[in-house]
Amino acid sequence: MRCERVLGIEGTAWSLSAAIVGWDRVYAEASIPYIPETGGIHPMAAAQHHSSYIGEVIRKVLDSGVEFDGVAFSQGPGLGPCLRTVATAARALALAYDVPLMGVNHCIAHIEVGRWQTGCRDPVTLYVSGANSQVLAFRAGKYRIFGETLDIGIGNALDKFGRFLGLQHPGGPKIEALAREGRHYIHLPYVVKGMDLSFSGLMSAAKEATASHPREDVCYSLQENAFAMLVEVTERAMAHTGKDECLIAGGVGANMRLQQMLDEMCKARGARFYAPPKKYFGDNGSMIAYTGLLQLKHGMVLKVEDSAVNPCFRPDEVDIPWL
Repeated sequence: MRCERVLGIEGTAWSLSAAIVGWDRVYAEASIPYIPETGGIHPMAAAQHHSSYIGEVIRKVLDSGVEFDGVAFSQGPGLGPCLRTVATAARALALAYDVPLMGVNHCIAHIEVGRWQTGCRDPVTLYVSGANSQVLAFRAGKYRIFGETLDIGIGNALDKFGRFLGLQHPGGPKIEALAREGRHYIHLPYVVKGMDLSFSGLMSAAKEATASHPREDVCYSLQENAFAMLVEVTERAMAHTGKDECLIAGGVGANMRLQQMLDEMCKARGARFYAPPKKYFGDNGSMIAYTGLLQLKHGMVLKVEDSAVNPCFRPDEVDIPWL
């Protein structure tokens, strides 16, 4: 019997990617990201980029000659114009190849590709990306959110601070490099409210600190504060749920200092820490395709007329029958 495979398309923000994935491996993948020359991501400019290059990205994976049994697309959350561009392409492919269509929650796709690539089974997940900062764990048929940001996501916060320093997007990796050169900790706000977090005041204080401190020290202090906040909430969720696995997911998860802090926390608890290969932290077509494969197996398919995008699609709205 032929192994099931799904073609997935990701395009929630600046990343445009497509992949064909089966249960055993990634068969084909192609990406052409949108990188603004200055400033941050403008939704219409990103959507225009996706519209211009999505044909090329899809042709690259189709040229692999690998057959597929369904088409999945990032249905949300994300930037509306970008989501609509990708959804239109996915609908056209599903109709042209007469295969099922699956709308994938972007956040859940990060978790599932992480579980797939690391082998962890039932983790508490710290999901940290541009617009999202959430601590999630599976309970009673869904991924429940145990804590999240009350204002901006840690990724957007770092990118905004990076732009303030004159760094090109994305700012997170450049701040990480500067932080490694920092030597002195500067006191900055530490804002944890119950199980939730707030980063806006921390960013404002970091900007003010650059007037009197080296930017390397500010980047170092900013990371230490923000990441300690994230680790605290993650540890509390692990204590509450009784789970002994911790998974890091999302673009900011590639930060090695954050991984180190989570690993130390897990070792102190007698738990296991999991981080997927670096290529799976950023938004990618493989995570959409793999999650689409799970949904296809469990009959979670869409009619074209029911496939509208949802820029505010929360992960706790989705049933998870495969756990």
